[in-house]
Amino acid sequence: MRILVTNDDGIHAPGIALLEEIAHQLSDDVWVCAPSDNQTGAGHSLTLSMPVRLRKHAERRWSVTGTPTDAVSIGLKHVLDTPPDLILSGINAGANLGDDITYSGTVSAAMEGALAGIRSIAMSQVMKQERPAWGDRFAAAREWAPKVIQPLIDAPFEPRTLVSVNFPCLAPEEVQGMRVVRQGFHDYARASVVEGRDPRGQRYYWFGLDAIEHTPDHGTDLEAIADGCVSITPLQLDLTHHSSLAGLAQRFGG
Repeated sequence: MRILVTNDDGIHAPGIALLEEIAHQLSDDVWVCAPSDNQTGAGHSLTLSMPVRLRKHAERRWSVTGTPTDAVSIGLKHVLDTPPDLILSGINAGANLGDDITYSGTVSAAMEGALAGIRSIAMSQVMKQERPAWGDRFAAAREWAPKVIQPLIDAPFEPRTLVSVNFPCLAPEEVQGMRVVRQGFHDYARASVVEGRDPRGQRYYWFGLDAIEHTPDHGTDLEAIADGCVSITPLQLDLTHHSSLAGLAQRFGG
């Protein structure tokens, strides 16, 4: 089984090193193609205004000066000579829950894989600002990721679908199992905008991430994480709101 590993935190992030380690437990044919720098929040963006450069770090280990989408696309078209059987994206240092998936480069890398018809899984480790008592911030992912991936290797995936996985911020032995759930939604937008001035007096704006208040709906990824479970969420790339089609068609004479 050939596996392509990618992420959005960059080629040198600890999460991708862990994911490589896990991938090698499943296969001896593991390749890496990831952004050269942190691309958190890049979403499903593609670099069009400048060239993207490809750099080889080691045998089967590459980086690109672009987004997670760039990394997967170049990995499939210029690094690998045959397509992989599986794409693993992550392990992201932080949650990708609810509507945050629309910003997530981790999930978007898996989206690009799904568009190419390849089984793709995005993985994220929920984290808190303070270092956990158990030391390893990725401890839950380290223990539970293989348990999540194994059943998905031969599971039927519908075309243009992917799976997003989040690990709770708990010691591995405190995790309450795995739960297949739908995407939830936060109560309000999380981005803050801080205004400042640079040394030349020019105004700038810096986006930040505020704490998120939410009331988890039943059966969602937010609820699963709040309950101490690993959340497993199937996602689809078809964003059409199908139940609105007939009503809109009538308004436009259809």
